[in-house]
Amino acid sequence: MKGTEKIIAHIQADAKAQADAILAQAEKQCAEIRAGYEKKAGDLYAEKIRAGVKACQDKVDSMDRIARMEGRKDVLALKQEMVSQSFDKARELIVHLPAEQYILFLAKLAAQAAVTGDEELLLNARDKAAVGPQVCQAANELLAAAGKPAGLRLAAGEGEFEGGLILRRGSIEVNCTIELLVELCRGEMSAQLAGVLFE
Repeated sequence: MKGTEKIIAHIQADAKAQADAILAQAEKQCAEIRAGYEKKAGDLYAEKIRAGVKACQDKVDSMDRIARMEGRKDVLALKQEMVSQSFDKARELIVHLPAEQYILFLAKLAAQAAVTGDEELLLNARDKAAVGPQVCQAANELLAAAGKPAGLRLAAGEGEFEGGLILRRGSIEVNCTIELLVELCRGEMSAQLAGVLFE
């Protein structure tokens, strides 16, 4: 029986050795598989982090571009508002010139716009009452000094405008109102005024 026990012990030893070898091989393969998946997981994690960082940076860049664009729009709107206020202020200053300067201003407008010299001067109610006759006289004097016919006269009605005048002969009118003159200057001078205001 001892020989059989030896054979059984030898078979058991061989089986244990084979089982240990298989187990060692399996553990080695498991470790390799685990290491491979850990590397893949690490690579995938790093890729996701890079993609997330890029997405965040893209969003930040986009928001920055939008904010800059909105800022430029706001600055432009403010500049346009300031230019507009400047022209409004200019209109107000012209309308409220001291009487002598305003009379001369209106007289020059009328004399320059007169074609035949016998047109009517249409003023607003305030100007007609305050300086109408003086404007008419000064304009006729300017025309006479230039050797032109000088028969300008005040129109019977009154205009609905802030200041300046309308020169009228029959159905033909020449608009010399402050509103129109300032608006014409706005087109020509807006860029220059913006340059002065914002340099």
